[in-house]
Order: sequence, then C-alpha cells, then structure tokens
Amino acid sequence: MRRSWKGYPFDVLNELTDEDFIRGSIRSKSVYLTEAGIKEAKALLEKYQINDV
Repeated sequence: MRRSWKGYPFDVLNELTDEDFIRGSIRSKSVYLTEAGIKEAKALLEKYQINDV
C-alpha cells in the first residue's frame, strides 16, 4: 500500500479523491493511492521522464 501525508491543499485532495486516485478518512493524517492513482502516477513519471521510482 502506498501512502502519502495530507500536507496538501484540501481542494487538491478533494479532487484526487473525486477522481478515485486517493482514499482516506478525514481523521487520518495520511491517504493511500488507489490502483488508478498508482497507474496515473506512473504515466506522469513516464511522460516527464522521471526515473527515480
């Protein structure tokens, strides 16, 4: 499971949740990436040629 801290603007987190890229409760301090979120992240890494992952 891949997790991230919720230190991002809430409007961004809400949009990512609406698109089902992340999930998490309001009370938790972190969110986790869904399979769709991981797939999208990998596509963006490839698009911008970032090879550190």
